[in-house]
Amino acid sequence: MTPARAAFALPMNAKPGQHGNAPLSDRIMLWLSSGEQIDGLWVGTYFQTNAPAVMRRVQEALSLIKLHDRRRYDRLARDVRRVWVRLVPGALARYSPTLQACELDEHFVLADTSSPDLIAAVIIHEATHARLWRCGMGYDEARRSRVEGVCFRRELAFAARLPNGERVRAQAEAALAFPPTTWTDAAERERALQGAAMVLRQLSVPRWLIRSLVAVGAWRSSRRTTRRT
Repeated sequence: MTPARAAFALPMNAKPGQHGNAPLSDRIMLWLSSGEQIDGLWVGTYFQTNAPAVMRRVQEALSLIKLHDRRRYDRLARDVRRVWVRLVPGALARYSPTLQACELDEHFVLADTSSPDLIAAVIIHEATHARLWRCGMGYDEARRSRVEGVCFRRELAFAARLPNGERVRAQAEAALAFPPTTWTDAAERERALQGAAMVLRQLSVPRWLIRSLVAVGAWRSSRRTTRRT
């Protein structure tokens, strides 16, 4: 597990307990996505080429939660409205308050190393973010490490219910050992920039343009940090 798993669990400026409007680009992407209802939860993907494989893997993960942690599974549709597979630059997953969605990165879902138990653990992690956010627990920098700790401990609780939960347990324990600086605004912005650069490389964007875009993003981030200090 890398720190990127929950780096985008919530927008850094999110207001707890409120939903607001999703960006127009996200709403268009959601409208263009395909999916289906599973026990009251919409599950879908933006990418149609890999849709069958994506849906199969997410359904296997949900079935694992349903089989081994039924109470948590029954809460899912109350905690989130959607499990949506898309590109999540710089992270494996995140919770979107405006869409009330657990967003899973397509590359993570389709990776050979992403077994159903690991995908299930990520869904539980992000659903915990949703529950905490709805209860008014903010995601400001001062408390972010504590919030992430709560979510990773829910993964540990899930691992204890699995007949072979060693991988989930080991990775959650490793994440709990990350220093608090892992979750600072600066660290999250850096992961966002690196993740965006990776996506652009996959889209065959020229390297010189990627370097320019990353430099502009870093400059804007530094200006935001300067204004706050």
